[in-house]
Amino acid sequence: MKHIIFLGILYSYIFSDAHIFVYHRFGDNRYPTTNTTIKELKKEFEYFKQHNYKVVSLQKIISKINKKEEIPSNWIALTIDDGYKSFYTNGLKLFKQYNYPFSLYVYVKATDKKYNDFMTWEQLKEISKYGEIGLHSYSHAHLTHLSSKNIYQDTKKAYEIFTKKLGFAPKSYAYPYGEYNNKVQKQISQFNFNAILTQDTSSVTTATKTYKIPRIALVGKVNIEKKLKYKSFQAKWLEPLKYPQDGVLKKIKIKVNPKYKKLKLYITGYGWRNIKVNNGIIDEELNISLTKARIRLMIGPDIFTFSNKLIIKRKGNVK
Repeated sequence: MKHIIFLGILYSYIFSDAHIFVYHRFGDNRYPTTNTTIKELKKEFEYFKQHNYKVVSLQKIISKINKKEEIPSNWIALTIDDGYKSFYTNGLKLFKQYNYPFSLYVYVKATDKKYNDFMTWEQLKEISKYGEIGLHSYSHAHLTHLSSKNIYQDTKKAYEIFTKKLGFAPKSYAYPYGEYNNKVQKQISQFNFNAILTQDTSSVTTATKTYKIPRIALVGKVNIEKKLKYKSFQAKWLEPLKYPQDGVLKKIKIKVNPKYKKLKLYITGYGWRNIKVNNGIIDEELNISLTKARIRLMIGPDIFTFSNKLIIKRKGNVK
């Protein structure tokens, strides 16, 4: 009976999905794959406004998660990675015009070494009056390729420089490239951030873990209506837990709500396929040769409602 009640509670969360979006550059046509034009940004902001979405601070959503309170489905939080200067020169004005809060994540080395495309510490201090400033690592490395020691040292260095330059400690952290595994999460969690953000394409519910908060990328020309359809799906990934050494994904094993008899599985490079569920367990032989070093797996009842699993090929003998 307890098992049935628990599954019922988890499933009910699907109907209260908030969304967190991530931007990078603004009005910078040199880099179309990470850029959002100001015209596009205004179109998205108008959509939020006209369709009764409420843009709130990330910390409001974190507070709801921590209190196990239902998060309103019309809530949206906006985040910005890297700290490109184009936010200060092009994007900030529109955020202020709409009175939309934001959380911006600083690539510390780029700011500290005064890389040309990045904001200065003085500019970051100025924009902190309008939104949260968080941490996005020191070196912006692929953290899954680093040793545990180097992940910790990178974060410690970034944390100390950030705190010294801005006069306050960062509350939250965003993984570079959205890449993480258990080793990375363990090291970053030692710094007691109240939120750690990924780039898993999904929504946020009361069941979301604060150390694994999904965000949806908004770059280029976006169908915002479609992005807002994404929902989270409760699943426990049993296999694979990491990238296979021989590059062959032999099988998947996933625990889901036993009400489902079939679901859809997505594999990078292979697209979607139908998959059978037996008494709440997916246990499927695949023997698929993986085509990329970064593979996203997704399972769910449809192409908008799913659970993510990211596996990344190891580089060398990293521990």
